[in-house]
Amino acid sequence: MLERLSQISSHTRASATPVAAHPLDPLSAAEIKAATAIVKAAYPDKVLAFNVVSLSDPRKAEFLAWQADSEKAAKPAREVDIVALEAGVSGVWEGLVDLTVGKVNSWKLIAGVQPILTSEDLIKVELVIRKDPKVIEQCVISGVPADEMHKVYCDPWTIGYDERFGTERRLQQAIMFYRSDEDDSQYSHPLDFCPIFDTETGEIIAIDIPAVRRPLSKHKHANFHSKAVAELGGYRDSVKPIVVTQPEGVSFKMTGREIEWQNFKFHIGFNYREGIVLNNISYNDHDNVRPLFYRMSLAEMVVPYGNPDHPHHRKHAFDLGEYGGGYMTNSLALGCDCKGVIHYLDAVFPDRAGEPITIKNAICIHEEDDGVLFKHSDFRDSYATSILTRGVKLVVSQIFTAANYEYMVYWIFHMDGTIQLEIKLTGILNTYIMNDDEDARGFGTRVYPGVNAHNHQHLFSLRINPMIDGLENSVQMVDAVRDPNPVGSKENYYGNAFFPKATVFKTAGEAVTDYDGTTSRTWDMINPNKKHPYSGKPVSYKLVSRESAPLLPKEGSLVWKRAAFARHTIHVTPYVDRQFYPAGVYVPQTSGEPSMGLPEWIGDGSANVENTDVVLWHTFGITHFPAPEDFPIMPAEPMTLLLRPRNFFLQNPALDVPPSHVMTTSGARNAGASTVESLTDNVSRLAFSETAGSACKCGNNCSGACGSSCECK
Repeated sequence: MLERLSQISSHTRASATPVAAHPLDPLSAAEIKAATAIVKAAYPDKVLAFNVVSLSDPRKAEFLAWQADSEKAAKPAREVDIVALEAGVSGVWEGLVDLTVGKVNSWKLIAGVQPILTSEDLIKVELVIRKDPKVIEQCVISGVPADEMHKVYCDPWTIGYDERFGTERRLQQAIMFYRSDEDDSQYSHPLDFCPIFDTETGEIIAIDIPAVRRPLSKHKHANFHSKAVAELGGYRDSVKPIVVTQPEGVSFKMTGREIEWQNFKFHIGFNYREGIVLNNISYNDHDNVRPLFYRMSLAEMVVPYGNPDHPHHRKHAFDLGEYGGGYMTNSLALGCDCKGVIHYLDAVFPDRAGEPITIKNAICIHEEDDGVLFKHSDFRDSYATSILTRGVKLVVSQIFTAANYEYMVYWIFHMDGTIQLEIKLTGILNTYIMNDDEDARGFGTRVYPGVNAHNHQHLFSLRINPMIDGLENSVQMVDAVRDPNPVGSKENYYGNAFFPKATVFKTAGEAVTDYDGTTSRTWDMINPNKKHPYSGKPVSYKLVSRESAPLLPKEGSLVWKRAAFARHTIHVTPYVDRQFYPAGVYVPQTSGEPSMGLPEWIGDGSANVENTDVVLWHTFGITHFPAPEDFPIMPAEPMTLLLRPRNFFLQNPALDVPPSHVMTTSGARNAGASTVESLTDNVSRLAFSETAGSACKCGNNCSGACGSSCECK
């Protein structure tokens, strides 16, 4: 117990060194209050509802100049992006506030657009539907008694786009459900109609009613709470605890929001839309600090559903552009969301009044065992000569909830210089009611009696601004291809030849490409001006991403027009300051005519993307055909991609990681193949004996097998 209390206390001690605001730091609570106060003072006659108050990223050239010489170069101004609504005014007010001088630099009305939905906007809907006479009428028709409206729930979604209403009104669609008890999961009892809610007037303006009515299911609720598990036989008792300890503390150092870990150094940002933003990533290569990436983030995502019936075609949520991965982020809990010695970072956002709201523990930073980093044994002496080095990984994570789904985002740094992005999907399926004798027609699956879970995809857009050993970078596509010369030819007599074919993109149009599993296709971000001394190839980081599902809705469909970024796996554009969102700045209720974001920026495709400052946009994700095993709550499904150093380091950059076990040839020969060097396991810190069969330091016998058999009590 005392050891556990000591561990818990170390979480509170893993705090950052306080520093003045870094130019990339998110806004503090005080800065949010200051920014909204400046706007209110500048426009006292306007009654504004604040939608976005967020750091406007400093211009890249200004930031890099300040970073190179902070004493001589001016520190970038703290500028704030403002999006606000005014009652009775169509569109949004868009502003830029300079906190450094305390003034509004720009303020303009953007007509014909709708802003992101906040939690305050979403919460309203359920309160209104329970009292609306027309909704009550439809509930009664569905089989819900009028006096049980307190048991009616809804998941509010943006309406996507509906040609009946256009963009003038700020609308949500209510996905309807029923709970017999407040602890029930409503997703086993969906209702068959869909109210349309005006966010600003607070009224139901329409109700979509299907041609075929489906009464409320009479089946028992499918739940996942402890009572439901007890009815199934109770929790299994075979799970033994795994205790994570780091008696010497963590291996990373935090200075404000900058982190240093195993030669990596980077800044951890966070905003309302992208969530975690990693900036200014570098690697200290034997005292040579080498830039890798200027900025990386999840920039957008879309979840298109595959049921063609009205109004299900509207279900294609842009969870980042319509709701915000930051606004929806969870407050993480020790021992559940993260284990070990944790460093947390909070997030601060505004409410409609412009007052700051703090989400505690929005970001979790911790280390985990990373398994075997490398190993080799020599067969010549019965594998006695060997080396095994275990690794540690650094994880920077957040979890956000988009209505029914949870998205767990993990940015992972490895000791060999690899950067990994892993996303796990869990939560609950979005469901719709089906009659007992109804056929899902292949567009969904009956996952429980009366419950139809529709086919859908989760497609993410990763934005990468590489800075591989400098600003002048290119992107090349690499395909594994067979040598074209025939079997029996001089060049390929035995027919076994194959090689990597690299295609360097010269223009943005050329770079629009798709994943091809038949060629093991990857993409390299290269610095063509710097070559590896051994291979002669340009230094690079390789994008390895095999979960790159194509957008399945057809060309010309509503989601195809709105989610143009998802049409292809890779786009490359010239770098432009503050160009972050591949589906456009304002996503809710866009028609896709014209398509916003990437198609606008690429234009005719003639822009140069060779040997210049570029941005790579990568679409990746999965196609989900639901199954009963996904219900009533889904086991987490992971997807991952890697950014791997290729021709970047002189050799394996992890050679200096202390090995967990090593035996040299001379040592094996002199000791009869039984001597190992005395080392300490760099991960678990378990001491082990030098000679097999000898006594451990505690007196127990040791087999000499990597320390784990030395059981000192």
